[in-house]
Amino acid sequence: MGERRFKESFRDAWAGISYSILTQRNMKIHLAAAVFVLLVSKLLRLNRLELALVVFAITLVLVAEMFNTAVEKTVDLYINTYHPGARLAKHIAAGAVLAAAINAVIIGLIVFIPHLVGSGLSNLLSVSGNLMSVILRL
Repeated sequence: MGERRFKESFRDAWAGISYSILTQRNMKIHLAAAVFVLLVSKLLRLNRLELALVVFAITLVLVAEMFNTAVEKTVDLYINTYHPGARLAKHIAAGAVLAAAINAVIIGLIVFIPHLVGSGLSNLLSVSGNLMSVILRL
Protein backbone atom coordinates (compact mmCIF):
# COMPACT_ATOMS: atom_id res chain seq x y z
CA MET A 1 0.00 0.00 0.00
CA GLY A 2 2.87 2.40 0.81
CA GLU A 3 4.43 1.82 -2.63
CA ARG A 4 1.15 2.68 -4.32
CA ARG A 5 0.94 5.93 -2.37
CA PHE A 6 4.51 6.79 -3.32
CA LYS A 7 3.77 6.14 -6.99
CA GLU A 8 0.60 8.23 -6.79
CA SER A 9 2.47 11.07 -5.09
CA PHE A 10 5.18 10.96 -7.74
CA ARG A 11 2.55 10.90 -10.52
CA ASP A 12 0.71 13.84 -8.93
CA ALA A 13 3.96 15.81 -8.60
CA TRP A 14 4.84 15.12 -12.23
CA ALA A 15 1.34 16.22 -13.26
CA GLY A 16 1.96 19.54 -11.51
CA ILE A 17 5.29 20.02 -13.27
CA SER A 18 3.74 19.08 -16.61
CA TYR A 19 0.82 21.45 -16.09
CA SER A 20 3.20 24.31 -15.32
CA ILE A 21 5.27 23.62 -18.41
CA LEU A 22 2.34 23.17 -20.76
CA THR A 23 0.17 26.06 -19.59
CA GLN A 24 2.41 28.79 -18.20
CA ARG A 25 4.13 31.09 -20.68
CA ASN A 26 6.72 32.24 -18.15
CA MET A 27 7.63 28.65 -17.30
CA LYS A 28 8.34 28.02 -20.98
CA ILE A 29 10.54 31.12 -21.07
CA HIS A 30 12.41 30.01 -17.94
CA LEU A 31 12.92 26.55 -19.42
CA ALA A 32 14.21 27.96 -22.71
CA ALA A 33 16.64 30.15 -20.78
CA ALA A 34 17.67 27.14 -18.69
CA VAL A 35 18.42 25.05 -21.78
CA PHE A 36 20.44 27.92 -23.23
CA VAL A 37 22.42 28.41 -20.01
CA LEU A 38 23.10 24.68 -19.66
CA LEU A 39 24.33 24.48 -23.27
CA VAL A 40 26.62 27.46 -22.68
CA SER A 41 27.78 25.82 -19.44
CA LYS A 42 28.77 22.74 -21.41
CA LEU A 43 30.54 24.81 -24.07
CA LEU A 44 32.51 26.66 -21.41
CA ARG A 45 33.31 23.42 -19.57
CA LEU A 46 32.26 24.66 -16.16
CA ASN A 47 33.72 22.76 -13.24
CA ARG A 48 31.45 20.76 -10.94
CA LEU A 49 30.98 23.52 -8.38
CA GLU A 50 30.18 26.13 -11.03
CA LEU A 51 27.72 23.77 -12.69
CA ALA A 52 26.11 22.98 -9.33
CA LEU A 53 25.60 26.71 -8.68
CA VAL A 54 24.07 27.21 -12.11
CA VAL A 55 21.75 24.18 -11.76
CA PHE A 56 20.70 25.32 -8.28
CA ALA A 57 19.90 28.82 -9.57
CA ILE A 58 17.88 27.38 -12.47
CA THR A 59 15.98 25.04 -10.18
CA LEU A 60 15.19 27.85 -7.75
CA VAL A 61 13.63 29.91 -10.54
CA LEU A 62 11.55 26.96 -11.80
CA VAL A 63 10.33 26.11 -8.29
CA ALA A 64 9.44 29.76 -7.62
CA GLU A 65 7.49 29.87 -10.88
CA MET A 66 5.55 26.74 -9.89
CA PHE A 67 4.73 28.20 -6.46
CA ASN A 68 3.62 31.39 -8.19
CA THR A 69 1.29 29.36 -10.41
CA ALA A 70 -0.07 27.49 -7.37
CA VAL A 71 -0.80 30.75 -5.54
CA GLU A 72 -2.49 32.25 -8.61
CA LYS A 73 -4.66 29.17 -9.16
CA THR A 74 -5.61 28.96 -5.47
CA VAL A 75 -6.51 32.64 -5.27
CA ASP A 76 -8.54 32.40 -8.49
CA LEU A 77 -10.38 29.38 -7.09
CA TYR A 78 -11.61 31.26 -4.03
CA ILE A 79 -11.87 34.87 -5.18
CA ASN A 80 -14.22 35.71 -8.05
CA THR A 81 -14.08 39.49 -7.68
CA TYR A 82 -11.32 41.97 -7.01
CA HIS A 83 -9.90 41.76 -3.52
CA PRO A 84 -6.80 43.66 -2.36
CA GLY A 85 -5.58 40.67 -0.34
CA ALA A 86 -5.81 38.38 -3.37
CA ARG A 87 -3.96 40.92 -5.49
CA LEU A 88 -1.26 41.23 -2.82
CA ALA A 89 -0.83 37.43 -2.60
CA LYS A 90 -0.32 37.27 -6.36
CA HIS A 91 2.15 40.17 -6.28
CA ILE A 92 4.16 38.56 -3.49
CA ALA A 93 4.33 35.25 -5.35
CA ALA A 94 5.43 37.04 -8.52
CA GLY A 95 8.01 38.92 -6.45
CA ALA A 96 9.43 35.60 -5.29
CA VAL A 97 9.96 34.61 -8.93
CA LEU A 98 11.65 37.94 -9.62
CA ALA A 99 13.93 37.51 -6.60
CA ALA A 100 14.89 34.01 -7.77
CA ALA A 101 15.53 35.28 -11.30
CA ILE A 102 17.74 38.12 -10.01
CA ASN A 103 19.64 35.55 -7.94
CA ALA A 104 20.12 33.42 -11.07
CA VAL A 105 21.47 36.40 -13.02
CA ILE A 106 23.92 37.25 -10.24
CA ILE A 107 25.12 33.66 -10.02
CA GLY A 108 25.40 33.57 -13.80
CA LEU A 109 27.56 36.69 -13.83
CA ILE A 110 29.81 35.36 -11.06
CA VAL A 111 30.24 32.00 -12.78
CA PHE A 112 30.37 33.00 -16.46
CA ILE A 113 32.33 36.26 -16.54
CA PRO A 114 35.71 34.64 -15.73
CA HIS A 115 35.13 32.16 -18.57
CA LEU A 116 34.17 34.90 -21.02
CA VAL A 117 37.25 37.08 -20.61
CA GLY A 118 39.39 37.18 -23.75
CA SER A 119 38.89 35.15 -26.88
CA GLY A 120 36.30 32.88 -25.30
CA LEU A 121 33.83 35.75 -25.45
CA SER A 122 33.84 36.16 -29.23
CA ASN A 123 33.49 32.41 -29.79
CA LEU A 124 30.70 32.18 -27.25
CA LEU A 125 28.81 35.14 -28.69
CA SER A 126 28.81 33.49 -32.09
CA VAL A 127 27.57 30.17 -30.72
CA SER A 128 25.12 31.91 -28.36
CA GLY A 129 23.52 33.83 -31.21
CA ASN A 130 22.91 30.59 -33.10
CA LEU A 131 21.57 28.79 -29.99
CA MET A 132 19.27 31.65 -29.09
CA SER A 133 17.76 31.76 -32.58
CA VAL A 134 17.01 28.04 -32.35
CA ILE A 135 15.46 28.42 -28.89
CA LEU A 136 13.31 31.37 -29.94
CA ARG A 137 11.84 29.30 -32.78
CA LEU A 138 10.50 26.77 -30.26
